[in-house]
Amino acid sequence: MSSVDVVVIDLVDSDGVAGLGFTYVIGGSGATVLAAAREQIAQHVLGRPSLPPQALWRTIAAGFGRTGLGPNLLALAAIDVAAWDVESRRRALPLGVAMGGTPRPVAVYGSGGFTASQSPEDAAGVAAAHAAAGLGAVKPRVRGARSDEALLSAVRDAVPPHVHVMADANEKCDLPRALWLAAAARERGVLFVEEPLPAGQLEGYRTLARSGGASVAAGEHLQGQAFHPFIAEHLLAVVQPDLAMAGGLTPALDLSRLCEMSGLSVSPHFLPGLFVHVAAASPAIVWLEQFPLLEPLFDGWPQLSPEGTMSPRDVPGHGLTMPQDIRRRLAI
Repeated sequence: MSSVDVVVIDLVDSDGVAGLGFTYVIGGSGATVLAAAREQIAQHVLGRPSLPPQALWRTIAAGFGRTGLGPNLLALAAIDVAAWDVESRRRALPLGVAMGGTPRPVAVYGSGGFTASQSPEDAAGVAAAHAAAGLGAVKPRVRGARSDEALLSAVRDAVPPHVHVMADANEKCDLPRALWLAAAARERGVLFVEEPLPAGQLEGYRTLARSGGASVAAGEHLQGQAFHPFIAEHLLAVVQPDLAMAGGLTPALDLSRLCEMSGLSVSPHFLPGLFVHVAAASPAIVWLEQFPLLEPLFDGWPQLSPEGTMSPRDVPGHGLTMPQDIRRRLAI
């Protein structure tokens, strides 16, 4: 994993109700996102009447104009998370309940610890550890290379029959290799192959959908209406919105409800302790991803159950706080 810049927002309404929001930039500078967040707050938040989170999201997004989505959505994500935290805290409700849902346990799969350069033996060891922790699925990294066959077989043999095996190609394949990988994955009972192609190769995903290979998952690199053909044409079996890239909890909830109506499953890109609240409001979310990345920065995350599921904590808001010592150490 490359470096990660994190932008944190503390939002306080006129009654003193406080909310915490954050976003992140993976493998790039967060300076552009920070500047966009400051501008959005200055134009649409500071000193203005409080709006429900969805209304605030639409108001800010409508102001993007010719600057487009990109970093603007990443910035809006932090404001949106904070707005939902304020809204649910003001109503003294857990976030998922404020979103209109009912808290429930959601299955968690393990992807942490896997790398694209691992040997089959090393990947099998990571998979076995995840299974021993009670997780119901594991997701090793693949490359669309012949070595993937041995790796997937080793991982399958390392976990009990009830534990699913997924595969993450991280956009590393061209179309011929993606087609080969999808076929090889299906032969080995892989639940889905994630991002076999770069997100922008829509025609390639159409070809994959017709190929008869393993089910395909993607979404963490999509923004806005780019999701539409993937959902409308059922090019994906599993849709994977990323908190920052999608623009926050509001579009993640909208996408989940659209998938619910379309008969597609949702498995958000990491941050299970936050997305478990969205899962309360949409049964389309069937998997949460355990890939610890931002978790050390915050306190209050829900814990994994012995059964390999996660449920939201029964506290107002999302329940997360950022310790002062971490704020001081990481402040710029």
